[in-house]
Amino acid sequence: MARERVLIAVKTYPTLSQKYIELVCTAGFREDGSWIRIYPSPFRFLRDEQKYRKYQWVELDLKKNIKDKRPESFSPSNIDDIILDDYISTKNNWEARKSFILKNNKVYTNLKEIISGAHNNEFSLAVFKPNKILNFLSEKVTDQWKPSRQIAAEEALKQGSLFEDNDQEELLLMPKLPYKFYYQFIDDVGKKSKLMIEDWEIGQLYWNCAKKHGEEIAVQKVREKYMDDFAHTKDLYLFLGTTYRYHNMKSRNPYVIIGTFHPPIEKQYNLI
Repeated sequence: MARERVLIAVKTYPTLSQKYIELVCTAGFREDGSWIRIYPSPFRFLRDEQKYRKYQWVELDLKKNIKDKRPESFSPSNIDDIILDDYISTKNNWEARKSFILKNNKVYTNLKEIISGAHNNEFSLAVFKPNKILNFLSEKVTDQWKPSRQIAAEEALKQGSLFEDNDQEELLLMPKLPYKFYYQFIDDVGKKSKLMIEDWEIGQLYWNCAKKHGEEIAVQKVREKYMDDFAHTKDLYLFLGTTYRYHNMKSRNPYVIIGTFHPPIEKQYNLI
């Protein structure tokens, strides 16, 4: 067990859990720039003063997750001991964020290289720069959680042991997203891939838009943000992470998109 200082860069959309009600996979960077995955984290059931933002430094005690062989995977020894620290803003075209994340990490551009790294268990998290985003895709899926998992999570919610300081009646399970969203892109040698986007922000964007405009327009709004904005007007990088299930499976690409990094494109000026 060790006390770690981590810059949070990723929060995935919640999944249901019998023990923790909901779980969020969190990932970020240590002070030396190396990746670390923090799991499990019942994020929505933390006290308000413990709820970390993306690009905020946090301090907590972590131990290697012995059930997860991926090298970056650690578990909080006591999530109640988390301390929130400085937040890195987007000032000066994301300069502080870029100087830490991009200068301290290898930015991969080749899919074969990162897939090999996962299959050999060298790493399971990566910063990836696609050569070109080809498309943003959406797929309609069921809006219901798996019944056995929902029943177990609802029972855990009733017990209330995780959130004694909160108003239990105000807490509801996170609804399941009725869509899966994907980026289709090519790498530096033209290899095409389609990866699902699982970050919290895309789910929250969908629900905010659905509440205002309805389901169909919400999907359009999500596409506008991720394709028309991020892919076309920003300097887009993808935070990739392998899934626990497919990390060592040699027959497939084990990665999903767990976050986007999208600073503004820096303007080039001609000096005459």
